[in-house]
Amino acid sequence: MFRSGAVNEEEATPGDAPFLVVLGIAQDAGYPQAGCRKECCARAWADPGKRRHAVTVAIVDPRTRERWFLDCSPDFPAQLRELNRLAPPETFPGIDGIFPTHAHIGHYTGLLYLGREVMGTQGVPVHTMPRMRKFLETNGPWDQLVELGNITLRNLAAGETVKLNERLSLTPLLVPHRDEYSETVGFRVTGPSCSILYLPDIDKWTRWETDIEEVLQTVEVAYLDGTFFADGELPGRDMSRIPHPFIAESMERFAGLDATERSKVRFLHLNHTNPALDPESEATRAIEKAGHHVAEQGERVEL
Repeated sequence: MFRSGAVNEEEATPGDAPFLVVLGIAQDAGYPQAGCRKECCARAWADPGKRRHAVTVAIVDPRTRERWFLDCSPDFPAQLRELNRLAPPETFPGIDGIFPTHAHIGHYTGLLYLGREVMGTQGVPVHTMPRMRKFLETNGPWDQLVELGNITLRNLAAGETVKLNERLSLTPLLVPHRDEYSETVGFRVTGPSCSILYLPDIDKWTRWETDIEEVLQTVEVAYLDGTFFADGELPGRDMSRIPHPFIAESMERFAGLDATERSKVRFLHLNHTNPALDPESEATRAIEKAGHHVAEQGERVEL
């Protein structure tokens, strides 16, 4: 079911099973982050192999020749290129839908590339919650995408399942976050043999009226907000004003779960300061010792 690591050329022709592929694991600004000259980013500036795109995943159904994006990051050009390698446009002729989780820059600004200055697409379905729809319809340059028909907005409602096709469905889950411009949702994706939770952004677990442990019971793999590893990661900043669940907090909260439940958790949306971006770090070893994982750019999960 789960396949770790980047997909090699021999795997580039998918089989019949639908799958989810991780196209980015970094926080909105990617890794390394613009303007950062500290050690946390120096290694990635020096070595392109250590760089990571902003968080986005894609769903592919080889049988129906369809593909969808969950989030649309500023790294969309590179992420679309990678998806085209895995699901070539000669066989998969379009983008069958985009599902932004919310209106923070790493999750929707890639929509710009669908406009007339770049791809000039026609009618790409963009599925949005009510506030997100209003934001795109009433603010430039996003309203131009709507007016020119580059995208077609389709409504989402929290808790209401969207049927992607005969064997894939998706359900938006409303979560608390800094909702300046839109709501924030995660998505539960359900396929023939596997369900996946994609939840890259949320405030502290205690602020959600739903217990994350209950949601974990309904899926086989959970991609969870791992923006920061621990408090104090941003010297001089009051991190209570950026209330993501620290990975250290999540590990402590999940410590009482059995090994199967803990192994479902894969952290992503890692800030450029997060030591878990380094697979050799003490932070990464602590995550693995706790029975969890750090998501890898390029990993695939059969649905």
